[in-house]
Amino acid sequence: MLIDYYKSIEDGSRRMLEAARAKDLEGVMRYEGVCAVLIEQLRQRAREENLSAEERREKTQIMQRILRNDAEIRQLTEPWLGQLEDEMMGGLFDKAHPKVLH
Repeated sequence: MLIDYYKSIEDGSRRMLEAARAKDLEGVMRYEGVCAVLIEQLRQRAREENLSAEERREKTQIMQRILRNDAEIRQLTEPWLGQLEDEMMGGLFDKAHPKVLH
């Protein structure tokens, strides 16, 4: 059923949030990938199936929880992503000691 995809995406979102709270960046990325696959499957399935009125109400509640999870995940992971970017760029944008690129 189509609503099951929404429930699975919510579960992945919850697991991603748990990983973010545990500072498990690999777990966050793993569940993000799971959610991406489920979202693509949902898009394809939604072309063939419609939700009932009750399922649309349930979908709205699920989507609100997913959005709350996403907001918290972003808040938790932004510092990591900034640090990762700094490490990957090798300090090219170090404000105290800027490097010149030729």
